[in-house]
Amino acid sequence: MRLRLILTVLILAVALVGLAAYQMIRWAEAPAVPESAHPPAKVVVISEGATFQQVAGLLEREGLIKSRAAFVLLGKAQTAERKILPGEYELHAAMAPQDILAKLLTGRVVLHPVTIPEGYTMAQIADVLAQQRIADRVEFLRLANDKAFVQSLGISAETLEGYLYPDTYKFSRPTSAKEVARAMVARFGQVFGDELRARAEELHLTVHHVVTLASVIEKETGAGNERPQISSVFHNRLKKRIPLQSDPTVIYGLTNFDGNLHKKDLSHPSPYNTYRWTGLPPGPIASPGLDSIRAALYPAPSAYLYFVSRNDGTHQFSSSLVEHNKAVEKYQKRPFRRGGHSHVDSGPLMPVIEKEVHPS
Repeated sequence: MRLRLILTVLILAVALVGLAAYQMIRWAEAPAVPESAHPPAKVVVISEGATFQQVAGLLEREGLIKSRAAFVLLGKAQTAERKILPGEYELHAAMAPQDILAKLLTGRVVLHPVTIPEGYTMAQIADVLAQQRIADRVEFLRLANDKAFVQSLGISAETLEGYLYPDTYKFSRPTSAKEVARAMVARFGQVFGDELRARAEELHLTVHHVVTLASVIEKETGAGNERPQISSVFHNRLKKRIPLQSDPTVIYGLTNFDGNLHKKDLSHPSPYNTYRWTGLPPGPIASPGLDSIRAALYPAPSAYLYFVSRNDGTHQFSSSLVEHNKAVEKYQKRPFRRGGHSHVDSGPLMPVIEKEVHPS
């Protein structure tokens, strides 16, 4: 009788312990707060090389899980201790520990939108990436100037200038400079598709020629609808072997540009100085968008050889030097005599340069 009582008590005790353990596990596996509480999302950063214990401790301190020990046991049960991926994660306290762990194991990190404007140079793009804490500026520029890396991406050029397509991307923090560059070049490849490549062949232009011309058009354009007309000026000049005389190409070739283009700069020996050399510059001077690429391939039919800023973002186009000089007098020289201001909306403030032939 006594033995049966003892066994009954032991069974009840084991059952109570088991029940308590089960309830404890259920408690630990439940979210830190109920869904109805609508807890705010928190961004936690899992560092490279962090141990599972450290991750569990971080989640507990942030109030995202109830028990560090229970989370560690959960990880052990799934052999996940060494499988968590580093990065930024957006989590909230109403998530079940299992869901939090799944997110950490699959690397569903926060992605940050990064917009690269049309007409940005490699250096400006590197600045944006550094400011957004996406990629290291120095490493990005090193890769962009590494010919072996450039060619590994299928680009037949010395650098990635012009081939880092301007668009809005989503990257995690941080993302390797190599991965960022690959994504931008891949986007360029998608945009410069079969139709545009066929058109380039039809015009007897290489992809590099097209991107180079498109980059100049991009930098010269104030009003988007003028791109085909600006393109026609440059196409006509190339056919007639007249120097392009584009101020943005001169600026690109200057080591130190103070924001103003001076007359002496037009004799600078840079290969990008299209006042000194005929033909296209050796490579792109910025990253052109699709509209400028299409304009380079589909110039407006015209006899234009010149254009000058009207000081409102648009240009006056001319077919003869006589017409052009009249436009320069009207839009550039006369406003200065009246004490007004003259500038090109598509670029930095520049003085009027008194030369007989000047397209912009």
